[in-house]
This record gives sequence, C-alpha cells and structure tokens, in this order.
Amino acid sequence: MAQDGSGFDPSVADGVVSEIAAAGGTAVACYENLQDASACARVVEFAVARFGRLDALVHNAGLVVFACLEETGPAVWDRMVAIGVDAPFHLARAAVPHMRRQGYGRIVLTTSGRAMRVEDCVPGLIAYSAAKMAQVGLMVGLAAELHDTGIRVNAISPVAATRVLRRPAPELLPDLVAPGVAFLASSACAISGAVLNAAGGRFSAAWWNRSAALDLGPTPASPEEIAVRWQQITGSAPPAPVPR
Repeated sequence: MAQDGSGFDPSVADGVVSEIAAAGGTAVACYENLQDASACARVVEFAVARFGRLDALVHNAGLVVFACLEETGPAVWDRMVAIGVDAPFHLARAAVPHMRRQGYGRIVLTTSGRAMRVEDCVPGLIAYSAAKMAQVGLMVGLAAELHDTGIRVNAISPVAATRVLRRPAPELLPDLVAPGVAFLASSACAISGAVLNAAGGRFSAAWWNRSAALDLGPTPASPEEIAVRWQQITGSAPPAPVPR
C-alpha cells in the first residue's frame, strides 16, 4: 500500500509473517480492507478459527492525509473516518463477544498526540486528528462498559519512523514503541482507560483531567465574569473569593 493508502501489496504482511516465523513465533496474514465493516468481522473470525481464541486486539491501521479544511471533501473525510473510527468500532464489536466468553481480553487502540494538544498539532490534520481522538472516546466507552469483565481497553500514542512519518527521524525506531503495545496487550496490564505515550524509548501515561471547580454562586454568572475568572477556572491562577 502506498503512503496515501492506495494500492495493495500482500508481500508487506507476508514479510512480517516470515520474520515472526524465523524468530520462532507463529503468525498468519489476513488480507482484508478495514474500511469495510464486514471485513473487520472476517479478520476476527479468521483469527479465532486459526488460533482457537482471541486474547488481544490491536487496531493500528492508520492513514495520514494532509488537507486543509477547504480541501477536506467528503471522499477524504469518509475514508479517514472509515479507517480511524469505523474500523476499530467494528473490530471491537466482533471481538468482544469472544473475549466475554473467555472471561479475558485486551484491546489496544492507536491515537496520536497530534489530536490531543493544539501545541502538538500542525495545519492540515483536521480529519486525522478527529479520527485519532475518536479512538480515545471509543476507548473510554469500551472501558466503562467492560469494567466488570476480564477485558481491559487502552490506547497507545506512538511516535515512530514508519512510512506515515513525513520527517527523517531514525532515532524513533518502531522497536522502541512495540514493548508498550505488548504490555497493553498482555495479562500484565490490569488497567483500563489509559493512553500510553511512546516515542524513542520514552514512555508516559495520560488521562483526561480537569481543574478544580470554581464556585460562582447559585445565580447564573455573566459571560463577563467567566472571562474575568478564566485563569482561575483553568487552574492557572489561585482562586479568589466570590463577591456576594
């Protein structure tokens, strides 16, 4: 597959299978287009038929298309949503029943720091950021729904020198991210709802947080008062007494 997602080359998957087999592991390739909901279901059924169970699901399919708002037409938007939002949903929907029957499972989604902070984003990534942030919402929803089962759901936010990275960064080896994914997909991971940031051998965890609430009284505050108190609301200034 080309950098823009066009084309089809099974030798890429076959090459990975060969590397795993050469290292003493077991792997098989499944050639499906995850833009199709039925294909997502077939991937899960293929894995279960081949290995007898499904312990982990990792959705790492991704596509980066640089396009400003005016250039992001329906075709570009629909494709980004199909790969980044629809595919992980349909994969999880097909996988969870198997994991429930087993009483065990791990789901790892792939988000991006580009989607989580304005400071880390760049122009042209509106559709990409929307799709990647949607996976955080999917992770949270699944983690809440499956909290009383043996299924754990988390996300990886990787930075690695793969074919989708547009700048030279040989130090950002994918091998340095892989252990984080392996941990989230393993029985050693007992948490749900976390994002693991991984880049160049450096790891950090992220959760959504919020500042302490600022009480503006029992009557509706004015927009002007919110503007004046904005630093206190965001937690960047010490709270002051509310005048009565």
